[in-house]
Amino acid sequence: MTVYCGSAFADTGALRITVTDAAGNPVAGAVVDVHTSESLTAKKGVTDENGEIRLMGLDPSAKYEVEISGTGYQPVKSENVLVVSGQSYALNYELNSLGESIEEIAVIGQQVQMVDSTSTIVGQDITLDLTESLPTGRDYQSYLQLAPGTKPSIGGNPSSKSGVNYSDAVDSKGRTSGSSSDNFYYIDNVNVTDNVTGTFGANVNSEIIQEQHVLTGGMPAEYEGGAGLVSRVVTKSGSNEFHGSVNYYTQNDSLVADNKHVEGNSFSTFDSAFTMGGPIIKDKLWFFTSYQIKEREDDVFNPDTSEFMRSVKRTSDLGFAKLTWQATENDKLVGTFFNDPTEISGSQQTATLNNRDRAQKQGGDNYKLEYSHSWDNMILTLEAASHEGEISSIAADKSTRNDVAYMGGNPTLENIERGGYGSDTIQFRNKDMWAATFEYFLDTNWGSHELKAGYTFTENERFVNSLYSGDGAQYSSISMANSGVTVADLTGGSWTGPVELVTDDYARIIDAMTESADSAYYLGLLDTDSSGTISNAELEALTFASSAGNPGDSINVYRIAQTETAPYSLKTEGSAFYVQDSWNYDKWSVNLGLRAEQWEHFATTGDNIHTFDWEIAPRVGVTYDINGDGSSKVWGFYGRYYDPIRTDMTSFAGTLTGSVREEQIFVGDRWLTYRTRGGTKAGQDAFFAPSTKTPYTDEFLVGYAMTFGDDMSAEVTYTNRVSEDLLEDYDLGLYTDPSHAGDFTLPLSYFGYSEIPDSNYVIATLEGGKREYQGVEFTFRKRRSDNWQMLASYTYNLAEGNSNSDGNADFQGDVLWLDPRAPGMWGDQPGNIEHLFKVAGSYFFSNGIELGLVYNWNSGLRYSNTWSVAGRHLPDLGETYEYGGVESVWVDENAVGSNVASSYGTLDARVKYSYQLAGYEAEFFLDIFNVFDDQAGIREQDLTAGDGQYGFGQAVEWVSPRRFYLGTRVSF
Repeated sequence: MTVYCGSAFADTGALRITVTDAAGNPVAGAVVDVHTSESLTAKKGVTDENGEIRLMGLDPSAKYEVEISGTGYQPVKSENVLVVSGQSYALNYELNSLGESIEEIAVIGQQVQMVDSTSTIVGQDITLDLTESLPTGRDYQSYLQLAPGTKPSIGGNPSSKSGVNYSDAVDSKGRTSGSSSDNFYYIDNVNVTDNVTGTFGANVNSEIIQEQHVLTGGMPAEYEGGAGLVSRVVTKSGSNEFHGSVNYYTQNDSLVADNKHVEGNSFSTFDSAFTMGGPIIKDKLWFFTSYQIKEREDDVFNPDTSEFMRSVKRTSDLGFAKLTWQATENDKLVGTFFNDPTEISGSQQTATLNNRDRAQKQGGDNYKLEYSHSWDNMILTLEAASHEGEISSIAADKSTRNDVAYMGGNPTLENIERGGYGSDTIQFRNKDMWAATFEYFLDTNWGSHELKAGYTFTENERFVNSLYSGDGAQYSSISMANSGVTVADLTGGSWTGPVELVTDDYARIIDAMTESADSAYYLGLLDTDSSGTISNAELEALTFASSAGNPGDSINVYRIAQTETAPYSLKTEGSAFYVQDSWNYDKWSVNLGLRAEQWEHFATTGDNIHTFDWEIAPRVGVTYDINGDGSSKVWGFYGRYYDPIRTDMTSFAGTLTGSVREEQIFVGDRWLTYRTRGGTKAGQDAFFAPSTKTPYTDEFLVGYAMTFGDDMSAEVTYTNRVSEDLLEDYDLGLYTDPSHAGDFTLPLSYFGYSEIPDSNYVIATLEGGKREYQGVEFTFRKRRSDNWQMLASYTYNLAEGNSNSDGNADFQGDVLWLDPRAPGMWGDQPGNIEHLFKVAGSYFFSNGIELGLVYNWNSGLRYSNTWSVAGRHLPDLGETYEYGGVESVWVDENAVGSNVASSYGTLDARVKYSYQLAGYEAEFFLDIFNVFDDQAGIREQDLTAGDGQYGFGQAVEWVSPRRFYLGTRVSF
């Protein structure tokens, strides 16, 4: 019968201790005391008849002391014992008989077997030992790059395994790849994932991070999980001794090698912070607080002319405070506050023209309150948290936005991007959460059980107030040199610069002309066969030749005009229940769990617009402790992860008040509105189809892990994933008409309708959409001991599919040639990187010098041949032929995922010197990033026609030049 002691939370770990005598017999009744100077939490208990005890609810730290004493035995103390959140490590101790000797404490080293033989979770703990020894960025997003399998990410949202790493819709820097929306981000169990984009939604003071646990697979029912990773940051706490630090880091362009690709940029940056922690009441009430300021100033120069463009300043103020109150032996209360207000005056990107620049304001306040009460074998934990995330932007140039496309010629970016950014937007993406967790520990003749059940309620809010600048519209025009082109030329030609119209807009435009008060004018202009109707061929003959009222001396084609302005707010509400049992019997551990999730979406009017069905996600994991001592294991896991729909789709279907925008095409001498976005005057923009399902990923995983001695471990895993029930928006006028859709036709019953609703689109499950992933990963970990540590990994990723949709509205339900079932759509997933190799480690010299190295290599980013339309990079079109009963132009068979950028590797180094004097420690840092100054291309142009700055296949982003980063810290 295993003795349990203490409480267990998601952000705490456990130790499984077995005590024997010199002959290997269990020692019952031995007193085990576990404590660390880094946490108020200390656990003490007595071993059972098998000499075993499990100590739960230990805060993560690498500085635990384990003291063991027993009647008639020499006491033992083990120092620098590691505890990792979410893991349960085994320790085996041997007590020697006192005999005639005097009782003395025998001090021994770390005795942890570095494999949790009861868990199927795949991931890595990024500890202070690691981050303070290696050259990394000073934020938790940079620490993610140390984890095996995470792909390079400039924006701090790395894809992992099957996590989507590509979007047709380009970001503010023109990128389609390098950012995943499949991750979950937690800071002290506060979910700070952005409820619109699925990316990280908060920054945090790097000085307060105690540990970061990066989970990438095999997650039990208590975790949301997903196709990507789960990042869990655990923050520092006070202690019984006052402690603190002050640091300063700096860098400027004089410490950076010449940029081989973008000359002239200069900058300076600094980062300074203090920390302070200690007791308010010893052993009862602790505090920890910190403040960090980060500031960077850039002078941005034109890469072609070397002319000065602008100065940009970014300032972040990162505050943190935590109170920990151990009210009684069984009651604990923790209150946490952190914030991250950030102001950015403009863009550092040289490709951002001054007229397209914008200032940004980001961040907000975060609060967390946690209470726990423990009984002999039961624990109750209650949590409440609030996250605020502002992400607002103000255009530098208030003139009317006008994107101008060119057919032929050699346009520059200045020719294409005319006018201002186009809008000013105030936006908040907030989240409130309440949770309750109940745990029960049960011993039987057939092993022990750790039963856990929990409920979480989450409310996401999105507030938006957006105002179009200039004349209140945003234009997509063509150059004066292309005056006279037809609609057919526009939708079928090769253009440099974005166009907004596609062939599947024809029916909507013709209907708008027919229903217009000016219908007679449009018939007279286009009805060349006098049939009384306008055909597709007649619409394709429409020419564009007027520049009347155009804001950029170009030819009118398309604009979206904001006709009503007002702020709006909408929300989603989610409930999640889970129950799981971790059953440990002899060498076997079985974790069986179920997770149930349901989400409701509410419009700007407060009305419920859709309630998704309860989705049940089974999770089953089995591990076998090969030697029975926690030193090695084999395991298998099956689980389903659901990917709830974010508030971007709530906005699509639920913006019934607020801003109203009209999409218009220039016909003859006037603008024609053919689609209205927002409001309800011309029908709702979108509905959630009644049959819409929540996207999910099924995971099958097998693995083997073993330890070498007390501080080294190796692991190999195989992962197989399939993602289905992907989500898209559909044009039902197209897809329910067999005369247009042929074999791609979907009956109204597929969407749960008996008639077509009054909306532009419906949000529904994408028929035939699927992604498949297989991967193999090898990991080696050497914990800090004997003057060195190391983390090394190799990952192989094979990703295929016919859709990159990730809970967002794109074009796959709008045009038949992008339908997942259409020819040319299945292929290697753009954004994938097949091979990743990482190694990081450090060595400590006896004179106080420490050398840390990080080397990362990858085989290159996969990308498609694309063309630009409506702010998206869509796969190139090929030949026109009949397929599935439809005569159409289809995606080129060699377009999707057909290219791979060049491979590259980078080496970074850190030299640290530590000096101790009279209770103080001074540290001096020198980080060298890109030691060999290999400014390799990391992303290549995927637009076949180029973008006016870079041609197809040319590198458009590079590894930053070699740069030195200086820092110092004094702590006590």
